[in-house]
Formats: sequence, C-alpha cells, structure tokens
Amino acid sequence: MIPWLEVDRAAVPGGNAPAVLRQRGTDFEIRVGPHLLMSSQLHGSEEILAERITARLAGRPRGRLLVGGLGMGFTLAAALRGSSADARVVVAELIPAVVAWNRGPLAHLAGRPLDDARVTVMEADVVTLYDAPGGPWDAILLDVDNGPDGLTRAANSRLYTGMGLAAAHAALRPGGLLGVWSVDPDLEFTRRLKRAGFRVEEEVVRARRTKGGRHTLWLATRPHVLPAR
Repeated sequence: MIPWLEVDRAAVPGGNAPAVLRQRGTDFEIRVGPHLLMSSQLHGSEEILAERITARLAGRPRGRLLVGGLGMGFTLAAALRGSSADARVVVAELIPAVVAWNRGPLAHLAGRPLDDARVTVMEADVVTLYDAPGGPWDAILLDVDNGPDGLTRAANSRLYTGMGLAAAHAALRPGGLLGVWSVDPDLEFTRRLKRAGFRVEEEVVRARRTKGGRHTLWLATRPHVLPAR
C-alpha cells in the first residue's frame, strides 16, 4: 500500500496540535492531532449543505454569503455553483496555511474556487466577520471543525452556544439562512437554534452523497417577523 506522506504542517491558533496536510497518491487529508478534519475522498455532505442554502437564495439579487471554514474548498465551490453572477462570497479561514494549501497542492480538487472573482478570503475567525462590512448576510454557512459537538479546537464551541447563535441571527437579514454541518446529530443544538429565534430544519445525508457515513445538516431561517413573546 502507498504510504501517507506529510506535505506540510501549520500551527492552529489557540490549538495544542498542528494541522497536518498529508498525501497518498492522488488523495489528500488534513488532520489535527488524531482527528481527521477532512479528506479529498470524503466529501459530498458539505456540498449538499451549500446547495440547499443557495437554492433557497435563488432570485435574490446581489446575494451576500459568509462561509466559515475553507477546508479543501468543496463547500465554497458548491456555494459558487449555486450563486448568481453578482453574488459576493466571503470565506473565513482561521489557519493561514489552509488558504495557502488551497492555492497550491489542493487547488485542483474543487476546481480552484479561490480564483473566482466573487470570492474574498479573510484569514480570521468567522464570528469576527458577523458584523463586518459586507453584511448583513443573506446566508452564513458553518463548516467549522467537526460540528457543534465534535471539536478539535475548544474555542470553536462559541459558534454553537446560545450567544454565538444569537450573534449569527443578528448578522442575517430577515429571511436569511444559517447552514450548519456536523459529523454527528445533536438534539440539544437543535433546541439552541430554536431558542435563538430560528425556524429549524434538520436533515441527515450521506457523507459521499449516496454512500458513506451519515452527517447532519441544519437549515435555520431567521424569520421575517419575530415571534411574539
């Protein structure tokens, strides 16, 4: 069997273990410590998330999307495929090396989405961009870490707390969408989304669209009219 070879490694801000890019033949993976964060052979569910979101944004002029987590570019590429020519997509990636990898050895995997003129990349924690210029957002997609309860970096948990979800709610236009990807289901997270004021739909999809493990997607809508209290 062809062995895995380390291509590069980089520090994870606020983390204890580095992010390691490895290659075996034409396959790539990124690990943090013992955790597999992403693989070029295990994608599909994150693309479905982006497709669900952009389908609901169809017809909105000059859509503004914020994508948390660049990964290997598959989520971004799917968002671009479903977005209009006048859309603007901001991608927040915490690890600068991941951006460099997507411009280098990983660029071909998702079709070089960073070359799209609609894309702006920010090397930042996505939560710091919620109220940045460019918003309010029509959609926020969170493909960060392994989801609400599969964390490799403890600081990522704030995205999924009640306060983090309230911040996302405030950063969206009325009728805006929050899409969240997770490796595992999480009933309490569904409850937190509802308490934050979202209308929530939950969907379980296959990791590679038609096969592989099952991942959970949340499509959460900020209502046009706030519910009576």
